Order: sequence, then structure tokens, then C-alpha cells
Amino acid sequence: MPGLSEDAPAFKAKSTMGEIDFPGDYYGKWVIIFSHPAAFTPVCTTELLELAYLQDEFSEINTKLIVLSTDGLNSHIEWTKSMEEINYFDREKVKIKYPIVADNGYDISKKYGMIHPESNSTKDVRAVFIINPENKIRSIFVYPMEVGRNIDEILRTLTALQQAEKNDILTPANWKKGEDVLVMSPESMKEAEKMKKKPQEGMYSLDWYLWYKKTK
Repeated sequence: MPGLSEDAPAFKAKSTMGEIDFPGDYYGKWVIIFSHPAAFTPVCTTELLELAYLQDEFSEINTKLIVLSTDGLNSHIEWTKSMEEINYFDREKVKIKYPIVADNGYDISKKYGMIHPESNSTKDVRAVFIINPENKIRSIFVYPMEVGRNIDEILRTLTALQQAEKNDILTPANWKKGEDVLVMSPESMKEAEKMKKKPQEGMYSLDWYLWYKKTK
């Protein structure tokens, strides 16, 4: 599996929205790749529906979605049609605007290290890659087949990464958009004392090494 800050492997493949050339077709965009073991599986279906309900929010923050599954294209087309007809609890039916890529030869899954060498089962193929506009992998999530992914958490992580790259900041535990952020710790207590005497606008500390910056 490629690591953080490494280039995301390139690929060309057929999808429910035509042929995809990655990263060429996604220049200047953030990209999230979701992998799934098979079409018409219950956990994956709920994940893709949740993803569809948030797809416009991802689009608003310059992010494209790619779903990868090891079934064939015809299966993906029928799966998409089926999901678009589901009344998902108290929400209206949703149109799926992102492509589902056919990786029935496992070429892409192997490039991304998503098939475990000790297993012949494609059920191991459940990962999420967040990739920045420079095609660098910025975050990786790996899930077991029994546990559905939290799309809100993926969106939160993406938002935090975008803020970090844009503003050179860090985000604390359980951070949400609009909340105060962290800055890099001073290298010494002496430097911290200088920061306390002349703090930058909006800066405050809880201890000499724990500095926050207000966002409002």
C-alpha cells in the first residue's frame, strides 16, 4: 500500500460515467477514492448512499469522488440504478453523481495495496484515500468488512487537511469546521515566553507547548 505523502498511483479505467484517467482528469482537485469489495453488498450500499447525500458538499470544497469496486461495469450500472430508487429512511431518493470504476481485474486494487497478500478474498478491499491537488496521498482509512465507514468523519478529515495546507495549522482532537485550531509548538520554553509576551493576534496558550489560534 502506498504511504502518506507518496504519489497516488495512476490508472485508466471504465466507469459508470465513462473512461477515467487518473490523475490527469482531476488536475487541481482534491480526490477521494473509496474502494468496495462488490456491488449489491449491504454495508457498501449504505456507504454509497451516505456519500451521495453529501456529494454536493464535497464538490463545494473542490473535491471529486471516485468509487472503486471489483465487479464489472454492468453490475455497477445496475447497482447505481437500484440505489437511486431506495427510499433511505426519512430522506428523498438521491441521484448518484460520482463514478463507480470497474476493477474486476484487480489492477487498481493491487496498485493501491488493497488486496492483502495472505487472503484471496476481495472482501479485504475496503479503503479510503484522500489525495491533494498535487496527487499526494494525505490520508488513508482501512476498514474491516463488518464496519460501515463514517462519511461525516471523512469529510471532517478532508476539511482539516485543506485548512492545514492552506493556513499552515494543525487541528485538535474532535475538531470541527469553524473551531479554533492549533499552531506548531515553540521549540523551547524560552521561545514560548517570547510568544506569551508578544502573542500574535488571535493566539492563546493552555501550556507553553500547546498554542491555539482563534478562527472567529
